Amino acid sequence: MLPSRTALFSLILATPACGTSDLHPQAPSGHDVASITLTSRSFGNDGTMPIDLTCDGKGVSPQLTWSSPPEGTKTLALLLEDSDASSRTQWVVFNLPPETTSLAEGADVGALGAKLGANASSDVGYSGPCPPRGELHRYVFHVFAADTALTIAEGTRRPGFDAALSGHLIGEGTLTGQAAR
Repeated sequence: MLPSRTALFSLILATPACGTSDLHPQAPSGHDVASITLTSRSFGNDGTMPIDLTCDGKGVSPQLTWSSPPEGTKTLALLLEDSDASSRTQWVVFNLPPETTSLAEGADVGALGAKLGANASSDVGYSGPCPPRGELHRYVFHVFAADTALTIAEGTRRPGFDAALSGHLIGEGTLTGQAAR
């Protein structure tokens, strides 16, 4: 017997899109998440990202600067998501030293001791914005402060990253850029 249309529709709605995660990092129980200010000299908040940061240019990560993380920070993490695509994750960086407050454009985060997670294409590293031709997409950069080092392997996919960060998130900041082709 074939499933009803309603059952199929319910299954589709319950299935997460490729590259996304149903988990969202949470603060430790009873704690609030502190605000971190995240900025870039490469583009302003809600501004257009330069072509060199995209798949049509050099595909390098932007310059990023953030305010001091909250007391108790043991490590920092970065995430880039395409908020307008089903395969959202573009960049995952974790275990940056807590005293780090900026990255240069195209920075080698490994040289700082950080690890890289897998992006939506299963590649390890920065995947510059590459929306479909004729579409404008919003790209959200996140900086996270955690109260412990994340004990996950390099190349971990987004659900594993979110699970490791959840319960340890003590600070967060975001910056949004736009890109079109």
